[in-house]
Amino acid sequence: MLDVFDRAFDTAPLMAVFVAVALGHLVGKIRYGRFVLGGITGSLIVGMLLGQLGIHLDGSVKTVFFALFIYAIGFQGGPQFFRALNRRSLNFLLSACVTCFAGLACVLISAWIFDLDRGTAAGLAAGGLTQTSILGTAGDAVTRLDLSPELIKTLQTNIAIGYAVCFIFGNLGPIIVVSWFLPMVMNWDIRQEAIKLAKSMSGGRSELEPGQFNALGPVATRVYRVTPQSSAVDLTLKEIDRHLSNAAIEAVIRDNNALHQDDHIKIQSGDQVAITGLLSGMGTLHCYFGPEEAAPHEIQVVEEVRSIILTKSQFAGKTLEDIYHHLEVQNRHGAFLIGIRRMGRDLPPLSKLELNRGDELVFLGASADLGRVQSLIGYALPAAALTDFFFFGFGMAFGMMIGLIEFDIAGVPVSAGAGGGCLVTGLLFGWLRSTRSQFAALPSGASNFLRDFGLAFFVAVVGISVGPEAYETIQQHGFTLLFLGVGVTIIPQIITFYFSFHILRIRNPIELLGCIAGGRSANPAFTVLLEKSGNATPVVSFTLTYVVANVLLTIWGPLIIFIITQNPSP
Repeated sequence: MLDVFDRAFDTAPLMAVFVAVALGHLVGKIRYGRFVLGGITGSLIVGMLLGQLGIHLDGSVKTVFFALFIYAIGFQGGPQFFRALNRRSLNFLLSACVTCFAGLACVLISAWIFDLDRGTAAGLAAGGLTQTSILGTAGDAVTRLDLSPELIKTLQTNIAIGYAVCFIFGNLGPIIVVSWFLPMVMNWDIRQEAIKLAKSMSGGRSELEPGQFNALGPVATRVYRVTPQSSAVDLTLKEIDRHLSNAAIEAVIRDNNALHQDDHIKIQSGDQVAITGLLSGMGTLHCYFGPEEAAPHEIQVVEEVRSIILTKSQFAGKTLEDIYHHLEVQNRHGAFLIGIRRMGRDLPPLSKLELNRGDELVFLGASADLGRVQSLIGYALPAAALTDFFFFGFGMAFGMMIGLIEFDIAGVPVSAGAGGGCLVTGLLFGWLRSTRSQFAALPSGASNFLRDFGLAFFVAVVGISVGPEAYETIQQHGFTLLFLGVGVTIIPQIITFYFSFHILRIRNPIELLGCIAGGRSANPAFTVLLEKSGNATPVVSFTLTYVVANVLLTIWGPLIIFIITQNPSP
């Protein structure tokens, strides 16, 4: 059976990549307690095993997959990255920078003390700091060194092995530090601190599992029978709507027929009115109209849920409370905010939450009402349902062109590589999309697919390519790398904590823990922090620092290859 696969992979080597991704994600689902290996690490391990068959893949395949992944990362983080470069977000930005530079320092010191070669050091950074993109940028930088093909292959193998050995604790370490060690040392109750923060921002809500929803939503539609004594009798819809700041009449039902919606319709005794509004403001509507009734079965009240991307500069940097008061009643009337997302993560819709350009605001209401709000805030997400392939293709091509630019530092040729170049263009076009909605459309579903697809297949190709040398390298450096990985994972977080708490004076526990998790680009730690918080308050600080960390840590790959000059012994 093995011979059959061996011949098949020789004939169609790309088949092995798909097999590695499929089996890797299957292996990655294996759970031990709270720990899950993950599909990416699983793909790398399965790829290494398949690599023992001597499968040969063209090097450009790896470059293309990584370029797709890194462009999507840049595009999604562009709006938040450029927003971070201002005084308002300075403390969070500095906290993320401290984490990233402390991580780099730990890697360089470890390489110097333990005489690590540049490939092993880059792998230590990729695994210990759980930044998979370092695999690509460091591996690309190695190919540009003036070394023999055999030595380049050895360095690339060492990068992958260092990543694989250090990645497991690289994921576990931030979970331990953020969710247990620091709260224990500081005597913090994460749940209570999250409740306090939510209260200071005027709200708070628990985080739901996939498939769950809040049955007690903030918006509802109810039907009332207008009585002869109602104050609404003989008033027009326009006149009534002036009194309903947090509700709107969506339909008037007369003699079991829904009337054409018109601002000048006068309400009569015996009419049924369908009202959509905030539950908090609907408790007294029966006093105004009459008793609540069941809606007639043959009548429909059609409303829409619309995602609107915030692009207008007058609202960027403002809180929800500020925006609510800035918009006049007639402009926001009938449109109800039910959700906010940033970089695909749900934010708590609290009055003190500060909104950024590129945030996705989810509204519920009638189409006409939503269209009015949309014109004031930005553009509707459905309008971006199709990818702008001109900007996507140009961004990828221009990024690869930037990666070809070389310059000498101390006689050593240095370049950004395809990954670094595509990161730059992804950031620029992501920012462009948030400011000029008519350009560079790349829907979130498409960008998520490019990110996950590119990363999974890139890692599988790396595993297959380094497979033959993997066993020997693990025997040589395995225990040392594991020990060093623990240090690279833990030490930067401790440094960041003391610097952020005492120097930057980020004293709120939830914001500080979110900064530490984000500065380490530690998604598992963030997930546990969210669970212990019981609401979405950590999202804000995590999102901002996560974007900065993704950019800086990605750059560390070629930087480590340049700074460390030690090569593997022949």
